[in-house]
Amino acid sequence: MDVRHLKLIKTIADEKGISKSLPKLFLTQSAVSHQLKDIEERMGVKIFYRTKNQWILTDEGRILYDTATRVLDEIEQANAKLNDLRMGHTGDIRISTECYTSYHWLPAFMVKMKLLYPRLNVKIVMEATHRPLQKLLDNELDVGITSDPLNDKSIRYIELFKDEVMAVVPAGHTLSSKKHLTAEDIAKEVLIIHSYPLETVTVYQHFLKEAKVQPGEIMAIPLTEVALEMVKAGMGIMTMPVWALKPFATSDAFNLVRIGSKGLIRTHYAAIRHEDSHKKHILEFIDNVKQELIK
Repeated sequence: MDVRHLKLIKTIADEKGISKSLPKLFLTQSAVSHQLKDIEERMGVKIFYRTKNQWILTDEGRILYDTATRVLDEIEQANAKLNDLRMGHTGDIRISTECYTSYHWLPAFMVKMKLLYPRLNVKIVMEATHRPLQKLLDNELDVGITSDPLNDKSIRYIELFKDEVMAVVPAGHTLSSKKHLTAEDIAKEVLIIHSYPLETVTVYQHFLKEAKVQPGEIMAIPLTEVALEMVKAGMGIMTMPVWALKPFATSDAFNLVRIGSKGLIRTHYAAIRHEDSHKKHILEFIDNVKQELIK
């Protein structure tokens, strides 16, 4: 039995007969009568008791009517959900970044997205931090924010913005007056990082490692506020992207110094699976992320 047959049975029952059902079925009376007779013959049951003025469901017809009501309602709901997905109004998005300092903007942004897209379910996957691309490939994420793209054809990268990672040094420190720091300058200091492994720390990955220089001493402090206080106290230096420092009040207690003569510039991307490139709710979400981060 096709969906069109279920619709025919339900419409005839709702309209109490064939005549009133014709405008909704977009069929002639002859076509409706023929289809109904065909259904009854194939099912081996009588669906309606026919009187001069009434069409009454038989017990078998009531079963088919209830089934039609349920199936057609589920199809309507499915179509509505599919339409919402096509329009970008609903869907699930699991997101993570490559660094804990990159999360400061997400809570307020998620509140904004909830107001704009009430049926969009966004979840931050903290355990994927430092490994967003691998988690993306493992289908445990839908969007990964990264500045270190993998050369993998199954991943699509959408550029978000560029930023500069700078050294945060105590005011009055000998390094604070330099135009830029060398790898050797950093190696002589206590380097405060947010977390291990060291290979995920930008200044090591894209500056010290390339210069074949190892940090002299490392201290892992996961809380940015605490790390900055330690810098102010002269207990070490740290490196942070300028945009990630925005939530923290500027202070005369530390200075920002460029890393390398050309600066340590990064491009941030939203990474998604190529197979998700058609999903409008993901693309609209990323567009909103981009607008949020370039403000």
